[in-house]
Amino acid sequence: MKGLEFVFLAGGSVLGAFLRYKITESQILLNTIPLNVLIVNVIGAFILGMFIILSEQWNLDAKYSLFAAIGFCGSLTTMSSFALDSSNLLDNRHYIALSMNILLNIGLSITALIGGKSLMSAIVNG
Repeated sequence: MKGLEFVFLAGGSVLGAFLRYKITESQILLNTIPLNVLIVNVIGAFILGMFIILSEQWNLDAKYSLFAAIGFCGSLTTMSSFALDSSNLLDNRHYIALSMNILLNIGLSITALIGGKSLMSAIVNG
């Protein structure tokens, strides 16, 4: 990895991690379902979807993928926190909340990614 590529990766990673920290520092619950991780996962998936289209349309250099897709979105979204929240719900026998947490994180993240791609396609294709 070249120095400039590292800077792009590190810059995106720091920004994504900082935003995730700010969104998840105060827990938001809907009954027993933790929403903070869901929020960062859906936002990150939406941004990634938009970036995919921009990258294709503008033929962006790979360093921008290091910044936005791998660095920013990779640090913003959080599979390990999602797994921890799910494990805690399982340990506490909150089976309905566990099911909802899994379905919402996966379903809404995929929907957000598709939504981001669709929105950006509509914008760039006029």
